[in-house]
Amino acid sequence: MSRAMPNQAPLYERQKARLEAYANAGVNFDLERTADYTPENGWRVDDYETELPAEQPGPPAAQGSWAAAREVLRNYTFPPPNLITGIFLPDQPLEQRVMVLRGQFLFFTFWFGVRIGGVTDEQRTLPNGETEQVWGYNYRTLEGHFERGQIDFTIHKNLVTGRIIFHIHAFSQTGRIRNPFYWIGFRLFGRMLQKRFSQQSMKRLRAQVEEMLQKGWQTPNTQEAPPVQQAATQHDAQEQMDKATS
Repeated sequence: MSRAMPNQAPLYERQKARLEAYANAGVNFDLERTADYTPENGWRVDDYETELPAEQPGPPAAQGSWAAAREVLRNYTFPPPNLITGIFLPDQPLEQRVMVLRGQFLFFTFWFGVRIGGVTDEQRTLPNGETEQVWGYNYRTLEGHFERGQIDFTIHKNLVTGRIIFHIHAFSQTGRIRNPFYWIGFRLFGRMLQKRFSQQSMKRLRAQVEEMLQKGWQTPNTQEAPPVQQAATQHDAQEQMDKATS
């Protein structure tokens, strides 16, 4: 009789060393100069949005499209797992969250750290005078990342029309990459991967929201991602971060 294999530990437990290595890492760009991060100054500025299933006018429904999208955002299940996998402590408050991102391309695997820089939960007045409810957050690149910058993910509901959109806004620039092989690869493919991340994230979030609405509010599994190799020690994780930068 064959014996069942024990359940594999969650990603955040298997990647504890990497999470600890990035816990005290600093942001790798100047937060006081964000107004200068424009295309004219050599930065990439991107905006993407997609429509989600609409709701009736008025505040977001308790288990409607807007609230479902908020849960998908909170759990970070929307990025394409064959490109980016986010790993974080599930009991850590969102506004304090540090994430390890595993990036994959061809036969390469890269590990990066990001930190939540702010959570948005507010009503805004649109140019036409209508009001929208907005929820979301941004994260910022940490030391060792091949890029520097910030990306914002927000869900918007027009309280007058019921229209709901998912919006991504980002500013970024290639960071310091000491390894020449990685530098060439990132220069050749980095921009393509950025666009693929945003475009596929849009499709995946919409698909997950639609699935939640159809199945009666079953939140996507936060551990539904390809397996990730384990870091042996915190020292190994810190060493890998140091090798990427000068």
